[in-house]
Amino acid sequence: MEETRPQIRISVRDLVEFILRSGDLDNRTGAKTDLEAMQAGGRLHRKIQRRMGAYYTAEAALKLLVPMGDFDCLVEGRADGIFTEDGEIYIDEIKGMYRDVMLLEEPVPVHLAQALCYACIYMRQQDLPRIGVQMTYGNLETGELRYFRSEHKREALDAWFDELMARYEKWARFQYAWKQIRKASIRPLEFPFAYREGQRDLAAGVYRTIARGKRLFIQAPTGVGKTISTVFPAVKAVGEDLGDRIFYLTAKTITRTVAEEAFGILRTQGLRLKAVTLTAKEKLCICGTPDCNPDACPYAKGHFDRINDAVYELLTTGPDAIDREILLSQAERHRVCPFELSLDTATWTDAIICDYNYVFDPNARLKRFFGEGVKGDYLFLVDEAHNLVERGREMFSARLCKEDFLELKRALKGRDKKAERLLDRCNKYLLDFKRECETWQLHENIDPLILLTLSLSTELDRLREEGLEPELDAQVLEFWFTLRDFLNTADLLDENYVIYSELGENGNFYLKLYCVETAENIRACLDKGRAAVFFSATLLPMPYYKHLLGAEDDYAVYARSPFRPEKRLLLLGQDVSSRYTRRNRSEYERIAAYLKQMSNARMGHYLAFFPSYRMMEDVYDLYLELDEGRTECVIQQSGMGEAQRETFLSRFREPACTRSLLGFCVLGGIFSEGIDLKGESLIGAAIVGTGLPQICNEREILRQYYEGRQMDGFAYAYRYPGMNKVLQAAGRVIRTEEDLGVVLLLDDRFGTAEYTRMFPLEWSGVRGCRSRDVGEQIEAFWKIQEK
Repeated sequence: MEETRPQIRISVRDLVEFILRSGDLDNRTGAKTDLEAMQAGGRLHRKIQRRMGAYYTAEAALKLLVPMGDFDCLVEGRADGIFTEDGEIYIDEIKGMYRDVMLLEEPVPVHLAQALCYACIYMRQQDLPRIGVQMTYGNLETGELRYFRSEHKREALDAWFDELMARYEKWARFQYAWKQIRKASIRPLEFPFAYREGQRDLAAGVYRTIARGKRLFIQAPTGVGKTISTVFPAVKAVGEDLGDRIFYLTAKTITRTVAEEAFGILRTQGLRLKAVTLTAKEKLCICGTPDCNPDACPYAKGHFDRINDAVYELLTTGPDAIDREILLSQAERHRVCPFELSLDTATWTDAIICDYNYVFDPNARLKRFFGEGVKGDYLFLVDEAHNLVERGREMFSARLCKEDFLELKRALKGRDKKAERLLDRCNKYLLDFKRECETWQLHENIDPLILLTLSLSTELDRLREEGLEPELDAQVLEFWFTLRDFLNTADLLDENYVIYSELGENGNFYLKLYCVETAENIRACLDKGRAAVFFSATLLPMPYYKHLLGAEDDYAVYARSPFRPEKRLLLLGQDVSSRYTRRNRSEYERIAAYLKQMSNARMGHYLAFFPSYRMMEDVYDLYLELDEGRTECVIQQSGMGEAQRETFLSRFREPACTRSLLGFCVLGGIFSEGIDLKGESLIGAAIVGTGLPQICNEREILRQYYEGRQMDGFAYAYRYPGMNKVLQAAGRVIRTEEDLGVVLLLDDRFGTAEYTRMFPLEWSGVRGCRSRDVGEQIEAFWKIQEK
């Protein structure tokens, strides 16, 4: 039997992106903008394809093997359509856009290049002497179509495609050679530590999930080692050809560092795997504020002429771990945009460490991996997955502000009557809602407004093409992006959404398309890959997170804590509450007494978490009166910058010398999640209240939405999100096997069935206490630890 030759695969779309980056197309910037703006074209494609009749083959899969020495390059993709007219065969490439298609004088070069690739593949498959190409441009608002046709002879088109593949060959050779190196390095790889209790089963569960192409939810307490327990099996799966690229997704910068460290640990065992960490454009831009105009950015002019060389050098001579500093250094050497360098480099790496929005956000996701019609053997590792619920609602929602329409109308006064008229009609539509609204109200249908904003978007696009002075152009563009986000979200509207309007605290009036149920949109993103693993220390209750992020039949694992329960004292204050009706001086004195006894029982570092800044500050003032200077106190300030946060945390990394240190913080804030204070840096935490979010319009909308579906609306809107904040804050105390600590739950509601059934397994030893005896229990705990 003839042995199958090894292959490297590339999609026609990626090949065209390569052409774009290599600087071989005119109008490159415009072409790229169009590629990113084609997200609303799916329905237009289907409409055109349906009306073309029986002789039109839609979504035709095309493949071509291009020999490259000891391996083949498989070029593949889908042509929008193939049809025959007057004996001539045509490849049809459909592109939708919001701007007036009649303004196009010729096809956008990058679009034509994509069609030519399909034409060449089909021509070779069918052994045709010539072939036609039809570029079909459709206006997404009006449906108006414009066609461009061209005919291409076999010899000329073959030469064009062969020259393109010749330029691509060195990249294909790099990819082929690197995959051999990667695979050989993964084969002997072993778990880098002695397995803790349950850790081997956890890693095996991740591997099985990937092998079966499923999704897994992992509730893993702090200290289980969930990062290495997910990264290691994912890497092994890549080595077994069960996946080709790992996306490690995070909500916060600090967890990206943890992922980098996990890959770094495996590299010490010989792993060869290229990973890039993506950083927000604002944090990479050399101009401070991103401005990609060649007049403003010294790297913008000629960027496309230099970017491929910068990427190739980084991949072939740079380190396997490509972080922010590496990218900035390489960008400076080649004078290219560091953000675009990071994205182009990511196309060739084995792992991408990035924020959730690069995969899930419709307006920020990486189109090269997740665009329409694009799929891959991606493995998604979703860290701190509890954050994805609210982040998902934010990413899949959109809103309009009534006052923005008036502001832009004033700015455009006398410039364009049609734009002014549309802005005025949108404003009046929202004004009618405002007159009926006392606080907030739901709306069943806003189709008239959607049509108006669609027309307005097209008109503003036309205005910008005709030219505006820079300041006005920037204002129009920002508003256009708001409309685009709104229209893209409107395309997703279904039973998972609520449409509501509200009066804002600033006096403005807003209309919001609010995604309540995120699971369907998240699944659509994850379906672009092979498998996904969600993991967190606080995925409780599990059915809540599976409902909002996955499906009922997804796998779930509860990893037991490796820590001995006797190393932590968990006490529940039975005579204290944070209820609004009991927020008074007497209650605050009792809370302060709890804190005083905790911090005086043993000298060390402690944190106290409160449900609001106001309550935190009131208890802080009382504590200073009662403590009389025996404890050093620090307090979180609203809006702390990165330097201020680090200064606050640095106090806890210094040893306690003569008195305890007590930090006053807000529950759910920057110090209750994601910070890592090990050993003596933190030996106790008090959590005041159940973490219930403050009552607001959106929370009440959530509650009513779920109650309307015969579900526990209060739990979904308030109790479950609140308990997550409690669990996160409690998790700050025990970080390693050597840690000892005290956790106080200061609210009598924790003793009710609604809360105890949400306790993790490792909280089974919780004990009740009162302000009169809490000190004795804590002192007894520390005496036992000293023996």
